[in-house]
Amino acid sequence: MIAMWNYMGWDNASTIAGEVKRPQRTYPLAMLGALVLIIVTYVVPIAALKHNGIDVSQWSTGSWVQAGQSLGGQALGLAIVAGGMICGVGMFNALVLSYSRVPLAMAEAGYLPSVFTRTIRRSQAPWVSILACAVAWAACLALNFERLVLIDVLIYGAALMLEFVALAVLRWKEPQLRRPFRIPGGMAVAMLLGLGPLALLVLAFVRGREEPVQGINPIHLALWVAAAGIALYFVARNRKGSLNSKRRIQS
Repeated sequence: MIAMWNYMGWDNASTIAGEVKRPQRTYPLAMLGALVLIIVTYVVPIAALKHNGIDVSQWSTGSWVQAGQSLGGQALGLAIVAGGMICGVGMFNALVLSYSRVPLAMAEAGYLPSVFTRTIRRSQAPWVSILACAVAWAACLALNFERLVLIDVLIYGAALMLEFVALAVLRWKEPQLRRPFRIPGGMAVAMLLGLGPLALLVLAFVRGREEPVQGINPIHLALWVAAAGIALYFVARNRKGSLNSKRRIQS
């Protein structure tokens, strides 16, 4: 689960494709470079520990710092702490950038209240959307790391499957639609790209049956969250339709 969590989130960059210069060229280069960098930062430290005979099978939170102190003294331990803090800030900053655009786009489409479209004039940052995301993230602080990873993988994986379905449907219904970024190939390629994530999602669901969250099966929790999202979508769509009807009548 943690390995899957470490390598997910690549689709988040699509939410800001309209703000990226030459995304058709920039995205592949950025993603390939980031993938290589991630692999190196995971493999090299583990290989170094194995080379020095350190057993990582019983590790827990803070073990990297302890290993650094044992190999390089207090200075290396502090450097690992500083690196972890920088990593956390960088990841959180990237997630705020991508996730805060989702409520903004939904509000612009009429599926969320218009208050979510408010932005800071100078930076165009959607401050209401950012605050709403911050509240949701803060509500998850009571769960431990392993449970958060499991829930994140399950819900994120289900959402990712919907993205692949939407990709295939749009390729079929609107093949000539102008897009800021276009994946090479036809609908068959779009469908094939989803097979790998689908297999990992099935694995996550099978694994999740053995990891209760606060006494609740995480699969049930993920399904409840997904069902709530579907229900809210239809409520928002009906509300949007009613508002459009009233506007047409008034005009």
